[in-house]
Amino acid sequence: MNNGSVIAVILGGGRGTRLFPLTRDRAKPSVPIAGKFRLVDIPISNCLHSGFDRIFVLTQFNSVSLNRHIARAYRFDSYRRGFVQILAAQQTLTGDEWYQGTADAVKHNEPYILNPRFKDEHVLILAGDHLYRMDYRKMLAVHTESKADITVSVIPVKKEDTSGLGILQADRTGRIVNFVEKPQTEAELLPLRVEPEVFTSRGIQAEDREYIASMGIYIFNHEVLHEFLKDDSNVDFGQDIIPKSIKTHQVSAYFFDGYWEDIGTIRSFYHANIALTDTAPAFNFYDAQAPIYTNRRHLPSTKVNSSSVRSSILAEGSIIDDSELDRTIVGIRSIISNGSRVYQSILMGADYYESDAAQRENTQTGIPHIGIGQNCLIQNAIIDKNARIGDNSVLVNRDGLDNYDGENYYIRDGIVIVPKDAMIPSETVV
Repeated sequence: MNNGSVIAVILGGGRGTRLFPLTRDRAKPSVPIAGKFRLVDIPISNCLHSGFDRIFVLTQFNSVSLNRHIARAYRFDSYRRGFVQILAAQQTLTGDEWYQGTADAVKHNEPYILNPRFKDEHVLILAGDHLYRMDYRKMLAVHTESKADITVSVIPVKKEDTSGLGILQADRTGRIVNFVEKPQTEAELLPLRVEPEVFTSRGIQAEDREYIASMGIYIFNHEVLHEFLKDDSNVDFGQDIIPKSIKTHQVSAYFFDGYWEDIGTIRSFYHANIALTDTAPAFNFYDAQAPIYTNRRHLPSTKVNSSSVRSSILAEGSIIDDSELDRTIVGIRSIISNGSRVYQSILMGADYYESDAAQRENTQTGIPHIGIGQNCLIQNAIIDKNARIGDNSVLVNRDGLDNYDGENYYIRDGIVIVPKDAMIPSETVV
């Protein structure tokens, strides 16, 4: 088995409406996570640790920041053939419209992904908005040993979690024999229940997890993918290609039993980040054998002055003055001023430090500095990069709203979100 026979494709998605307003000014894979990383760093790092170093990232919306991040973070020396390359939507002879789905995105870039000069045997398809750690070589081994045309990575799930996922059924050999996208009824679910022996034979303690869900990770044989892409009706992997392929091809399941979270919504993004502040989080960013790579910014260490910090993550380059933090992610270059309290929140930090001259001008014009002002209370909130929170502001969703669009803030799933570069005037109460 040759790792060099694999091309990895990371699907960046379109407008990312479920993650709005975090995707208002950036592509979904470029959304910051865990204080200093980007979502795209997760699948890229998994690929590099698996020995797969030819990676395409497909995107079509606000890709400037993603391009910049990829260019700065992933540079290979001239003696390696590896690359991480952005493939943004463009007008070609194949078509001039936007991508209609995940498979359609790959089809538009087929000349690059399935370039005959690579002579690749396999194409690894990945999502750009999942949090997990996986050695894809193990999945490739299952794919080749089972002589599969397609392999789908699956994870055991409970019955109550099935309605929002693509649910599959596999026989004892691991061959996928049935698939239903987001089953809603008992009649749909009953045929999809997996026999306990399917789990135990693979060393998985299923307990009350009786179903398996697609993780949106696929390995295709080169010619099989080419064959499906020729059919214009196949615009999406999960909705079109996988359901059709199990009737005509050998489609195998790769069983994964580690941590995996789809963080494509504001609610899941918020909870996945806050969970990282647990004493022993389910996802470990501190694995020295498989670190998550990102841009090296060469920032100074974080400075904490007379503050109380509990169960929080502090990224580099931040300054925290006489404040109180609890279960909070503090992103790079965050500034938190005297007397502020920040609870269960995500601060994404800033792209730059304001100069003394810029701060003097802010004071003269009544504009808050970048960061959190003095005597603020912030709870259950996401503060995006370069946001300015004026003194004595309270951002706690006081009225308990589920969704709301304000002039300079949003509420989604009860979480207050201050978008990138926004300004919250002093004395604001939300």
